[in-house]
Amino acid sequence: MHTKQTVAIGFVGATLDRMGKGANRWSQWRPSIGLCQQPDLLIRRLELIHGIDARDISLAQRVAQDVRQISPETEVRLHPMALNNPWDFQEVYAALHDFATAYPFDTEHEDYLVHITTGTHVAQICWFLLTEARYLPARLIQTSPARRLSPEQRPMGTHSIIDLDLSRYDHIASRFAGRRLEGLAFLKSGIATRNSAFNRSIEQIDRVALRSTAPMLLIGPTGAGKSFLARRIYELKRSRHQVQGRFVEVNCATLRGDGAMSALFGHIKGAFTGAQNARDGLLRAADGGMLFLDEIGELGADEQAMLLKAIEEKRFFPMGSDKEVASDFLIIAGTHRDLRERVAQGLFREDLYARINLWTFNLPGLSGRREDIEPNIDFELERHAREQGRLVRFNLEARRRYVTFATSVHAAWLGNFRELSASITRMATLADSGRIDEGLVEEEIQRLSYAWSLAPEQPAPEQEDWQALLPVGQELDLFDRMQLKGVVEVCRRADSLSDAGRQLFGVSRRDKANPNDADRLRKYLARFGLSWKQLRD
Repeated sequence: MHTKQTVAIGFVGATLDRMGKGANRWSQWRPSIGLCQQPDLLIRRLELIHGIDARDISLAQRVAQDVRQISPETEVRLHPMALNNPWDFQEVYAALHDFATAYPFDTEHEDYLVHITTGTHVAQICWFLLTEARYLPARLIQTSPARRLSPEQRPMGTHSIIDLDLSRYDHIASRFAGRRLEGLAFLKSGIATRNSAFNRSIEQIDRVALRSTAPMLLIGPTGAGKSFLARRIYELKRSRHQVQGRFVEVNCATLRGDGAMSALFGHIKGAFTGAQNARDGLLRAADGGMLFLDEIGELGADEQAMLLKAIEEKRFFPMGSDKEVASDFLIIAGTHRDLRERVAQGLFREDLYARINLWTFNLPGLSGRREDIEPNIDFELERHAREQGRLVRFNLEARRRYVTFATSVHAAWLGNFRELSASITRMATLADSGRIDEGLVEEEIQRLSYAWSLAPEQPAPEQEDWQALLPVGQELDLFDRMQLKGVVEVCRRADSLSDAGRQLFGVSRRDKANPNDADRLRKYLARFGLSWKQLRD
């Protein structure tokens, strides 16, 4: 079996490797020399980077000679590198990036180690970044003096190898995973959800919130939780020290005329009639923090133009002022409108929409998350108990009745989660002895139905006999149920499976060279756990 050769790359230590020219230097620990003295690590080639002035070149040559003396198996190659300022991050990173890009790595025959003990702290950080990004197909090696070794062994010191593949470090990986789950749990605090699409959105929001400072756009109907989620995003970023300023929220639908400009951008004294004192405005109040502009689609054209400048340049003019002010804020926008349609109608600036549309997340209303109604009933009862100091629960039958109505197609939930919260609060307030009974539920159903301009809810129809053949627990969308009902009726009238298939696929079968209507129908029924024999029997 072929054994790979070990190659080490690093800087000559301008201080640590410089221990004079006399015999005394052999009793001192020198990182580049000690690296090649490790008893269990044979360095076949040492790539040494050094400065270009005469003193640096002399030191590099002396280190190379000493390495050859104590480790004849090691080939030393010197690489002069011109660095005007070894503490300038941009300059050092660019130089090392160029070095790594040009180096002829041969990973099939060689293993690579990057020596991070020597060089400035800036160089060490750059080595780490380049290695972690795989510009260098290497591991990091760190050497250090060992005071407890015997005087003869002390100059060689010790070494440790750092592999940046974090997946190999179960404890570290689990901590990162745990931190991520903490972030998800933090964002979802107060959002009880079983909706898979909404859960995926929360996971993406978590990643974006911690990795990006770009604007975010939350789209959803009134009451869907845009404001609540925006505040949680702010609190998450603040917990990670990404923002220090305030969370400033404004509903743009409430802003009109001069009041809109003044509220957002501030004004100077005398800017308009009634402006008796200067005002900073909400954008300046959000400096260093986060601004949440709910219903951004309601802003006027002038406000949109000034907002775009403020987002892009972090500077703007208060009303009546000829001096710009600065405010560095993060922004989250919310809307229930289709902003693309508003752009097409000329009601919303296309450039502003493009600026806030980098990260867009749709928050479905309650009618689009019916599976979340039941857990949110419990959440609202718990919140009522915290706020009122009074624990309230449903009777078993009352809860069943309310959940059946609330999750049915008759429940419009026009006010979304706010309306559900109000509904639970009403029943909890009226509940005697801490119990919501059937009578309170029926009153609430009538109240909601009237508010939605609906007729009183009708009892569910009797289950048709073919539905009893479906697998236990299988639920169908209304579309699938209506379509499947028609298919079943045709099957029961037909003489055979093929006859039913010809009736059902009479048009599309003309486009097939070898139609197999029976097999097509059999596969359709199998999607729902049904068979021809079951239906006929």
